[in-house]
Amino acid sequence: MKFKNPLIVVTDMNRSVEFYKQVLGLHKIMDFGANVTLTGGICLQTRESWIEFIGTDDISFGGSNSELYFEEDDFDKFAANINELEIEYVHPVKEHSWGQRVVRFYDPDHHIIEVGENIKIVCKRFLDSGMTPEQVADRMDVPMKFVNGCIKK
Repeated sequence: MKFKNPLIVVTDMNRSVEFYKQVLGLHKIMDFGANVTLTGGICLQTRESWIEFIGTDDISFGGSNSELYFEEDDFDKFAANINELEIEYVHPVKEHSWGQRVVRFYDPDHHIIEVGENIKIVCKRFLDSGMTPEQVADRMDVPMKFVNGCIKK
């Protein structure tokens, strides 16, 4: 058994493909019309074909029970770029207790997208601020092995 891809249902394929390209820099790698695979392995499926596949039109959008998660090395640049776009935010940029900065927003069909600061960059940011490796491990609630791995790179 091997997990392949997440698949999300969309109401307008062209609008969704453009959103993921403009906001997250993803591109089509396969296009079967009713199903498009983007870089990163995300599959978009048209609502109409999904209804045919599952045999019901009882499809809901906008649930707050899942998200697509991305990490970004240059989080400040990403956050500045999306501020220039018309994005509906779940919440603006915030910092979690372990120090990672994240932003959550909706795609055109109200699927939640989270973009977080690369967790290794968070570790390096704390180390560069003068924190000891032990302080970083404690602050981030990660093992010393993780912090030591960030130091070596």
